Amino acid sequence: MLRRPAPSAARPAIAAVAAVLLLALAACSPTPAPTGSPSPRPSASGTSTPEPPAFHADGTAEDNLPLFTEVAQQVWASDQRGSGRAYIDALVAAGFDRASMQVTQDQSTVGNAAESLQFSVRWGEESCLIGQVGPSTGAAVTAVMPQLAEGRCLVGNTRAIDW
Repeated sequence: MLRRPAPSAARPAIAAVAAVLLLALAACSPTPAPTGSPSPRPSASGTSTPEPPAFHADGTAEDNLPLFTEVAQQVWASDQRGSGRAYIDALVAAGFDRASMQVTQDQSTVGNAAESLQFSVRWGEESCLIGQVGPSTGAAVTAVMPQLAEGRCLVGNTRAIDW
């Protein structure tokens, strides 16, 4: 036979459940935007819209990650999503230096579309902005990573950016 605890014995358990719920709700509340993220600006209708990311020639790789990410997402959403050249051209149009870029092949060695396409921009002497797209990721994924040996950002064979 199951017995119900006395009302006074249930109070600590209820308090513990309430504390857990409050912590869970607090985790769902909005947090301030990280430094370098777009800040709201008033629009003509009086509502706030985030400022678009901008190129920061004198900034860090982290300062430029929002723009790098936006460019990657825009190309990924287009009909050129499987073209490495499209990512490179869009990044150049956004202000990034073509001479500091690397991109992997669009096709596998047997002529199939690449499962994963990677592109990068070397930033300064230590950092790289790296993007990866393709069926294996399902979305544009970007990050700031340390440079590899000899100023490279990507491992393995990359194609010449000679256009």
